[in-house]
Formats: sequence, C-alpha cells, structure tokens
Amino acid sequence: MSSQLVSRDSTLYRTGEYLAYLESVRQLSPASVRAYRGDLSAFADWLAQSDLTEDDVDPALARRYIAHLSRQNAASTTINRVLSSLKGYFRFLVRTGARSGSPLDGVRGLRKQRHLPSFLFEDEVTTLLQIEGADFTSVRDRLILELLYSTGCRISELVMINLDDVDFTGGRILVHGKGRKDRFVFLGRPAARALRTYLPVRTARLRRSGLRDDKALVLNSNGRRITQRGVAGIIQKRIVEKGIAKKVSPHTFRHSFATHILDRGADIRIVQELLGHSSLSTTQVYTHLGLGRLKQIYDAAHPHASADADAGSGGDTHD
Repeated sequence: MSSQLVSRDSTLYRTGEYLAYLESVRQLSPASVRAYRGDLSAFADWLAQSDLTEDDVDPALARRYIAHLSRQNAASTTINRVLSSLKGYFRFLVRTGARSGSPLDGVRGLRKQRHLPSFLFEDEVTTLLQIEGADFTSVRDRLILELLYSTGCRISELVMINLDDVDFTGGRILVHGKGRKDRFVFLGRPAARALRTYLPVRTARLRRSGLRDDKALVLNSNGRRITQRGVAGIIQKRIVEKGIAKKVSPHTFRHSFATHILDRGADIRIVQELLGHSSLSTTQVYTHLGLGRLKQIYDAAHPHASADADAGSGGDTHD
C-alpha cells in the first residue's frame, strides 16, 4: 500500500494518503507513484534537516528548495517535476479540507530548454531494419525494430502488447498508453511481414520454454515477456553492428516515425492521435525537424531562392 511508503512521522503529514489517492483514484502507474514518493520524501528530509514541517511551507521556502536543487545540479526538467509533485500534494490537502489554500500557488518552475528530439534519417532506418537470419533472436529483433518504427509506440507500450491486442485482419494493434489511455496503432507492410514470420518462431520458443499460455507478444530468450531494458539492449547491439554513429534509444524510433510522416505531408493532428499525445504542443516539436522538406518547398516557391535569381538582381538590398 502507498500509505506505507513514507514513515508516519514524516514532515509531510499525509503523504501516505496522497500516494494512495494517486494509485486508487488517479490510477497513476507504479512508476509515476514511485516518482511522486521520491520527490515528496526528498522534500520531507530537507524540511526535517531544518526542523521544519509542512506547516512552515510558504512560497519563499519553496523557492529556497528550488535553489537548493539547482545547487545540486538538478536539471530544470527534474526541478519542475519536483515542483509539480509538491503542488499536487498541497492541492490534495486543499481539496480534502486540511488547508485553506496552497502555499505553492504562484511559485513558478524554471524555464525549460526545448531540445529538438534526435531522429534517424530514412536510409539509416532502412539499414538498421536489415537484419538477416531465421533464428529466434534475429526474427524477434527485426520485429521489435519494425514495430517501433511502423507504429511510433513508446517502449513501455511495446513490451506490454499481448497477442490478443493484435488485430491481424485490420492490420492494427491496441496499445495501452500513458494515463491508461488506449489507442490503435497501425502495421505497415514490412512490420506485418515481420510479425507473420515471428509468430511461429514465438510458438516454438514457448513450447521449448514450457510457457504455452504466455500472453506477451514479444518474448525474451527465456520465453517470458521482454523488458524495456531488454529492448534497449537489442537496439544498442544492432546500432553497433550497423556502424550508425548516433546515440539511438528506443524513443528515437518514435521521433523518427513522427518526423518522417510529417515530412511526407501528414496532418499534425493525425500524428498527435497516432502518438497518443494529450496536447498538440507536444507534437508540434516534430514540425521543426522536417527542415529538408521545408527547404525544398522554399526553393521551388520563392522567386529569389535560386542562384540565377541572385545573379540577375541588381536592385537595392534594403532589409
């Protein structure tokens, strides 16, 4: 139970109740609840070191804690996540009548540095997907990479796909996304072929492992559901084999999926649905990545884009 995750003498009195609320009412994932627990525990420890409790928390104290985290070289994204955790806790206290107002109202997070996500070029994806061999490992690895690129799903969604989530007739898969939001993703022809090749190999591996009733689609070598760490290791192995000099993670395939279909003219709201983003602004970062296509459109459409236009112009050059 979450109520046992923080000691009863915590400087944040109702942490246990709040974590239980996140589990049972908000239905957050175990990983999210652990993140909240860690943020609240660290803040409680910081308060205890100064003989303070939640009764002493005010905006100035919250800003002191932000400064403390900054001195510890915490990233701005980490600090903002911590602040979000604390705001959530104090909002919970207000909703349950324990406080009349939140002491963190008006406390702003740090400005986030927006980094463009890394992605693979189409020829790099093609190279990476060329995995030869009919053994279990080769067939399974080819399926993993095809699924990540074809569907744009998160690694957490990929490893949780069950065989009965696959609609073979419709060429789609039901994935279970963040916040328990389900959506359908689609199989391109190469991914569908990789899946058909994999299924009999999967069956043979289950029989060999004695786990015939296992529901997981993607298995490890022992016939059990593959883990996120296992998928990440497979990707790194294949990246090294192909000599691709980029830092590539499972999420890179998701970035590549979004970048490539936007680059070929897909509507951004459709891409938002395919990625399972709640906010369009989250998807819009990918619009900055299709610079090659934008340059082509510019070259074709702008009267002064060509070198010939530059050579023939003799007018003023005012800004």
